[in-house]
Amino acid sequence: MTGRYVIHLPVRAADLARAKILGRTAGWALGFLAVVELGGITVSAEDEQCVRHWVFCDRRLDGGRRCVLRADHVTPCTARLPGPSRK
Repeated sequence: MTGRYVIHLPVRAADLARAKILGRTAGWALGFLAVVELGGITVSAEDEQCVRHWVFCDRRLDGGRRCVLRADHVTPCTARLPGPSRK
């Protein structure tokens, strides 16, 4: 036994895009916990659980942090989500 466990939390979504949005939202909501690995969040169809789709990019950045953008982003990686613009 490794002393490490993974929680599987089945939720229902209408399609893959909505499942990814829900996965990102759950990750952001729980991301303040040191035990949550955002880069490990995946989604799959109920009847094809071995085919997983990544939710976050999770590339390593300078300083050891990881990218927090969606897996298929086209903008440069970032370790923080952009906040609301302030003028």
